[in-house]
Amino acid sequence: MKNKLKDIPKIELHCHLDGSVRTETMYELLLEQGEITPMDIKQFEEMVRVKDECKSLNEYLEKFKYPLKTMQRKENLERITYELLEDLSLQNVKYVEIRFAPFLHMEEGLTFDEVVESVLNGMERAKKDLSILSNAILICMRHEDVEESIRVVEYGEKYLDKGVVAVDLAGNEADFPPEIHQKAFQLAYEKGYRITVHAGETGIEDNITKSIELLHANRIGHGIAAIKDPKVMEIIKDKGISLEMCPISNLQTKAIKSIEDYPIRNFLHRELNITVNTDNITVSNTSLQREYELLMDKLGFSLDEIYGLIDNSIKAAFLSENDKNKLRNIIFKELR
Repeated sequence: MKNKLKDIPKIELHCHLDGSVRTETMYELLLEQGEITPMDIKQFEEMVRVKDECKSLNEYLEKFKYPLKTMQRKENLERITYELLEDLSLQNVKYVEIRFAPFLHMEEGLTFDEVVESVLNGMERAKKDLSILSNAILICMRHEDVEESIRVVEYGEKYLDKGVVAVDLAGNEADFPPEIHQKAFQLAYEKGYRITVHAGETGIEDNITKSIELLHANRIGHGIAAIKDPKVMEIIKDKGISLEMCPISNLQTKAIKSIEDYPIRNFLHRELNITVNTDNITVSNTSLQREYELLMDKLGFSLDEIYGLIDNSIKAAFLSENDKNKLRNIIFKELR
């Protein structure tokens, strides 16, 4: 069964670029930049990956300081993007949406355009070399002023449908609720961006409703807290909102106490469109195969149910209906 999971075609909709840098590449670049001293690679891996006994989301987020140091140069951004897609292609991922916050990669002089174009160049090379399809999602950070989110939307507009398909809002949702960035996401909606928002990851179900009603979210990242309020789940269903769930990450950040508490079956029972994703491949030391195995081992998912989750991802993908149909044909041709 696990060999079957390894081979099946997959789709990834919630994947952070800075959380998915190859450890060997990160180590090499940090050494070159003088950020670390030589050490055993296993020791380095402990520095950049969380353990399953991670205490909180804040502890989890500390791991991002290392990859971000390597992602301040054009050539590094293109390489890291290409390598991520290379790794995913080896896992038979057919389509992925990669998300990143451009302003986090401008700390050493890169412009917004240089950051975005470097990522898009890596994506285009991977498409030609590896036949893996990808699109990009630009992240706005909650703790920044709304003016910065507006700049992300405005600067990114020229890349719409040229590799960029959506904007996202990520970061500390407890202290920075969605309405702070309403003006930016209204602008994104008017400009034709698709919209996904991290919400309900840390137990605040109202943030899910606000993200849908005020920020025009088409998808919700995580959304676990919806289980606390049947009305929120009803809004998600009625509006046709898809949830981007990331089981292993949610366990590590203590968004849930145990996998038995994970509400994915409850959501599916209520006919919500649920997708399963990795969140941060390197930081969480995970893969789509590992996510599926967890659901099968601990929550009794069948292989057919895993296929259903993959089909849900096709429905939720930020693609045209024509491209969704092409992707569905690719996926189910292999599944037959």
